[in-house]
Amino acid sequence: MPSYADFYRQSIDQRDTFWAEQAQLIDWQTPPRQICDYSNPPFAKWFVGGTTNLCHNAIDRHLKDRASQPALVAISTETDTERSYSFAELHAEVQRMAAVLQSLGVKKGDRVLIYMPMIAEAAFAMLACVRIGALHSVVFGGFASGSLASRIEDAEPVAIVSADAGSRGGKSVPYKPLLDEAIALSKHKPTAVLMVDRGLAPMAMRAGRDHDWAALRAQHLNAAVPCEWVESTHPSYTLYTSGTTGKPKGVQRDTGGYTVALAASMKHIFDAQAGQTYFATSDIGWVVGHSYIIYGPLIAGMTTIMYEGLPTRPDAGVWWSIVEKYKVTHMFSAPTAVRVLKKHDASWLQKYDVSTLKALWLAGEPLDEPTAQWISDALSVPIIDNYWQTETGWPILTLANGVEQQTTRFGSPGKAMYGYNVKLIDESNGEELTAPNQKGVVAIEGPLPPGCMQTVWRDDERFVNTYWKSIPGRLIYSTFDWGIRDADGYHFILGRTDDVINVAGHRLGTREIEESISSHPNIAEVAVVGVADSLKGQVAMAFAVPRDASGLVDDAARLKLEGEVMKQVDSQLGAVARPARVYFVTVLPKTRSGKLLRRALQAVAERRDPGDLTTMDDPVALQQVKDLVGS
Repeated sequence: MPSYADFYRQSIDQRDTFWAEQAQLIDWQTPPRQICDYSNPPFAKWFVGGTTNLCHNAIDRHLKDRASQPALVAISTETDTERSYSFAELHAEVQRMAAVLQSLGVKKGDRVLIYMPMIAEAAFAMLACVRIGALHSVVFGGFASGSLASRIEDAEPVAIVSADAGSRGGKSVPYKPLLDEAIALSKHKPTAVLMVDRGLAPMAMRAGRDHDWAALRAQHLNAAVPCEWVESTHPSYTLYTSGTTGKPKGVQRDTGGYTVALAASMKHIFDAQAGQTYFATSDIGWVVGHSYIIYGPLIAGMTTIMYEGLPTRPDAGVWWSIVEKYKVTHMFSAPTAVRVLKKHDASWLQKYDVSTLKALWLAGEPLDEPTAQWISDALSVPIIDNYWQTETGWPILTLANGVEQQTTRFGSPGKAMYGYNVKLIDESNGEELTAPNQKGVVAIEGPLPPGCMQTVWRDDERFVNTYWKSIPGRLIYSTFDWGIRDADGYHFILGRTDDVINVAGHRLGTREIEESISSHPNIAEVAVVGVADSLKGQVAMAFAVPRDASGLVDDAARLKLEGEVMKQVDSQLGAVARPARVYFVTVLPKTRSGKLLRRALQAVAERRDPGDLTTMDDPVALQQVKDLVGS
């Protein structure tokens, strides 16, 4: 095996040769005639001229050798159900879903929005879309009507696939009323809505538009829907991510590059083999769910586990019981989940046999050293951090142990992955920082490797301006994260450069939350910042100026208004975006030019020194905040 340093260097210096070799990990109907077309930076086209299909590579190609092997295991501790689907059974279910979608008018290039809990039918829908060349756009089931409506409006789906309800902590969360309201709010109206009835909540069906999955599935039990061979550059899906501009961005992913990138990552990063079992505890509404619940493990011929439930229900040993029962070899979770488990007795981790586990990979927000050490001691397996984004689709920084076994350094997500020409850039002048332990913006020299976003859905200009032009004098992709790199090439992420906060792995735009709070009739102005939290990584904290403060004479009145604001955010964006606190102030700290001093607000809220405040217009503003948060 080569050293990882040599492997990485080849991926940068001999880019096309390297990726031509990785392309052999998947099936092509027509081989690519050009590996990378970067004639129009920053837009990269990978495996040009090649035709393939994502569903074929995830399911069909495995039927010859592993038709009877479990492919998808759907477990719900919310409904106490478990169902295993072999590759052959998954193949049949996906074809049924594909036939149903086609009967509802879905064609190649159309969009299908999926608003689903973590149930097997959600996986069928995703795989069915890419099978027929349609683009899926999965929206996390925790989003409320306003957020859902904006995504419907932008994606313009022909059809929506949803369910009567999700469930959390044993309580059903009805989806249909939220979906109906979102469609009413959206300018775009889908022609068909396909509903999966789980029997968890009543759902009113609208004649002519709404259809029952079970009834239509029964009409297509023997469906045979061939894979639609598509150009490598044909979009496979869009996935929305929050930004500082308020309107969510539709990250557009290709087909061939994504399939190759995932196949390569399963081999080189996860050291995975066909027949092994992969358990990612994420949700399909997030990029980890796309890449490492649905597509990556199946492309590798693995069994993948899809889990609906909490890590502590029915008890704090539930995940490890799954590891034991299904002989899980690869597990992918988030630091937040580990912090939740850390509150419970460590004996839950010793109760089950987890000896099949090769490693536990963690991502979503920075992994602090004490949490990493605790779970490492409890499990006695390698804990491997990794860092990436919705935009990239697979890890930017981690350890490629499938190439060369390397040692984890707690607090660091690891080294730059092959294909990513990672630089640390001085934000002020655009110059590259090459000495160890210098703080800079983590950036990637183009072209972005296969699997990364092609563009922002229907907005090439926004793609260029948002990601490639934030650093002066350079056309270079910015992650909007500060980082340092030590002498051995290990990176350490220091936090966001923009105003996106990360709550338990969910990226939320502060602008979106501010807009929601500002729509309350008694809020004149608001600033939202991300504040460090020992459990969730960050929580949103809001500082609001009321339009009329005359009624806020006591704690009860302030708590009442705070409750109203939180309820409003719940209804418009979902509970995941709800601020941990809403503090009421008479004025917000700003510079003399009117710019909000967000970093000073964040520093005070985290009880840190806010630093140089010479440009602040009114010192009283920050003192109010200090008094409120108890600094």
